[in-house]
Amino acid sequence: MRNTYRHQTFTEQALIVLALGAIALMLWKIVGLLILIFGAVVGAAVLQTCMIPLLRLGAPRWLALLTVIIGLVVVLGLISWAFGAQVSAELESLVSLLPNAWEQLQERLEGSQLAPLVNDAADRAGDMFGNGLSQVGMIVVSMGGSIVSFFALIVGMIYFAAQPSVYRRGLLLLAPIKSRPKLADALDESGRALRFWLGGQLVAMVVTGLLVGVSMWLLGVPAPLGLGLVAGLLDFVPLVGPLIAAIPALLLAFTVSPQTTLFVLIAYTIIQQIEGNILQPLVQQRAVHLPPALLLFSLFAASTLFGLAGLLLAAPLTVVVFVLLNRLYVTREQDAS
Repeated sequence: MRNTYRHQTFTEQALIVLALGAIALMLWKIVGLLILIFGAVVGAAVLQTCMIPLLRLGAPRWLALLTVIIGLVVVLGLISWAFGAQVSAELESLVSLLPNAWEQLQERLEGSQLAPLVNDAADRAGDMFGNGLSQVGMIVVSMGGSIVSFFALIVGMIYFAAQPSVYRRGLLLLAPIKSRPKLADALDESGRALRFWLGGQLVAMVVTGLLVGVSMWLLGVPAPLGLGLVAGLLDFVPLVGPLIAAIPALLLAFTVSPQTTLFVLIAYTIIQQIEGNILQPLVQQRAVHLPPALLLFSLFAASTLFGLAGLLLAAPLTVVVFVLLNRLYVTREQDAS
């Protein structure tokens, strides 16, 4: 009798392991779709943040969402009309100047001990960037093309922002009945943390872009507006983004003079200190505080597994996972102890 029971237990455990393996394999096969869904969730969180003032005034959700979408389209249209030509010219100038700046740097370092190190770092960066683009290309192709993916992303954002309770209820139905109240609290808290983090990060991006653009203009570096735009956009990726944004600025500053390169390095260091020690603590007061080491390793892990798309979404994904684990596991262990 006991042997029969052990045999049944072993069979059940083996079936569970096989089922979990099959689910993991299936999820890996549709990783592009999962990244696209989470990107839509992040976009919906941005829309939800913009909708909060209107919802507090008593506006219906559909009207608040429609107002936010129209407002964003109008604002982006006005910005494109007012600065689109100048920004486009700056970016074209930046793209055309960078190869010449890299050649000048190689000529000045030729014969020095730094030349092999710089060339090796450039080769590694090129390989990583190429691998990232190839992975993103594979994901885009698997999703049916960039236009379809972009359309699905926009539609998903609108659907998630229009009826978040529907999808929240669907997730809760997948959990055991006893765990649903705690899971509901965890989902609500992770949603709030994601909205606060995104709002603070958008403020930090704008301020960083302005500071970089103005400082590069004062130092006489070519294409200051383009450098400010690049720095602001890359600031969405914590820790790694600002380092990448400093590379084209240093290359262009080197074409002016070595002294300008030193001043640019000092300016970027000061801006990052202002952002990290003053701006981020102010704008992220209500968001979750992520340990820098955890955030750094999550960026590398996401970029290794999912390429460039994973790198872009690693920080908000870490925010959500961190809050969920803290609410569902760490709090439960503390209560049990």
